[in-house]
Amino acid sequence: MTPPLADALRGRLIVSCQAPPGDPMRHTDTLVRMTLAAKAGGAAAVRVNDPEVVAATVDAVDLPVIGLWKDGDDGVFITPTVRHALALVDAGATVVAADATARPRPDGSTFADLVEAVHEASAFVMADVSTLDEGREAAEQGADFVGTTLSGYVPGSPIQTAPDLALVTDLATTIPVPVIAEGRIATPEQAAAALTAGAHSVVVGTAITAPTALTRAFVAGLGG
Repeated sequence: MTPPLADALRGRLIVSCQAPPGDPMRHTDTLVRMTLAAKAGGAAAVRVNDPEVVAATVDAVDLPVIGLWKDGDDGVFITPTVRHALALVDAGATVVAADATARPRPDGSTFADLVEAVHEASAFVMADVSTLDEGREAAEQGADFVGTTLSGYVPGSPIQTAPDLALVTDLATTIPVPVIAEGRIATPEQAAAALTAGAHSVVVGTAITAPTALTRAFVAGLGG
């Protein structure tokens, strides 16, 4: 991994600027404006979904772009194949984020295949994992960053409502690559706690860039 990239992200915030299918915010120009707002607020990088949004963000925002491609909604669907990964590199992603769990990939490839292809294309890989064993394996297969993104969302990982700081610490004390805390980080205090737990960087999404989900939470809190 290129040291300047890791140095630029050390102790910093990465903002995930995404919207689910059917959400009013799921529009390329809107998502790009989210990334511009994240930069204005001091983010060190952004994480965005879909090659079209990646390309538009690269054109508009002078920040490293972590690109992913969600295809489907079951099993491995975060950048599930080498084809998906290379499309993100072609779109300009600095880092490709991909599911690195032990589950089978839809094209029969391995996470190691994806890492090799992305590295050959001169980009980096962020492994989205759910357990320590998956993080260790991803690092051994060449991942440049390992994120706790999938903890709590994959069978075999603990279901919880707060960030999995125990996994952050376990990874940070076990693997030789930077650990990125991601998942259920809802407050600045939780983000700071993730760094204290050993995270190299912190990704925050819903708490910053999801007005529909935030509105729904307030409505529910009021009994609506």
